Amino acid sequence: MADNQPTPQAVLQQLRRELLAQDSDDEYNRTEIVRYGAFVASVIESHDQLPRAMDHARSLIASSANSGQSMASGTVILADEMSMCKGRFTRSWHAPRGGVWGCMVFANTLLPQWRSFISLTAGVACCEAVREICDIPSSVRWVNDVLFEGRKLAGFLVESYTEPVHREEFALVGFGINVNNTAFPAELAGSATSLGRILGRDIDLSLFTTIFLARLAYNFGILYHEEARDLRGDGFSGKQKRHLLLERWLYLSDTLGKRVRYGFDVMNAPQYLAQAIGLDPSGGLILRLADGSMKIEHSGEIRYLE
Repeated sequence: MADNQPTPQAVLQQLRRELLAQDSDDEYNRTEIVRYGAFVASVIESHDQLPRAMDHARSLIASSANSGQSMASGTVILADEMSMCKGRFTRSWHAPRGGVWGCMVFANTLLPQWRSFISLTAGVACCEAVREICDIPSSVRWVNDVLFEGRKLAGFLVESYTEPVHREEFALVGFGINVNNTAFPAELAGSATSLGRILGRDIDLSLFTTIFLARLAYNFGILYHEEARDLRGDGFSGKQKRHLLLERWLYLSDTLGKRVRYGFDVMNAPQYLAQAIGLDPSGGLILRLADGSMKIEHSGEIRYLE
């Protein structure tokens, strides 16, 4: 039996807390956001062990399609440990007991211009959950790495999948969050940390996962809320009519102003050095090179130089 067993009911109850925070000065409608995002974690599978959650998700999606059904969007697959977990490219991801490992299945019904925001959403949700339950100043590094004092607490990977029968498009939002796991392989020992190591104690894994999934639901709700406002011609909800998700990302991130190394695969093939100076309206990172020229990157990754 799995140890990490949040329930859809607990996630929804946590999500509803957002309704109590509505301020008359808000430019956005929290009720609408909650309604849009409530599909996330409406189904939760908790496993003791899986090789890889995304592979399991693909199998379930294909099986549903072959039986004439569609897998429920928002389904979350969790595993107490994963034996074949991986991050970007061929990088392995250490996923022992004590962490939050899994993925969320998203039937991709967003308009194409907003789909790049999915990656930003995951990092924002995790950083908010860490700050809420642990009260530590975690931050987001573009695109969605969650850090504490320069060490990585969590990472996210979004992979697309088109099921073979009806060609329905899905985005699989993979997550790995170091919670109560405190030992790391030698190659990660200097760059990774966990909440248990930072706090010096274990935290309730199911409670943390519940809060993370509720934050993920709320931020996915923001994507649909802002899309609807844009289609109506109302403008976005953030300050200066900025997209609300970008505003939340900017509040949590420490990337802007940093000197960075950029690359599509920055660990094995770094491409150039620059200073991060902003986000464009689609979430692309605006970089200023040494000669003063500007570049905007919508994919790839960065590492801080200082």
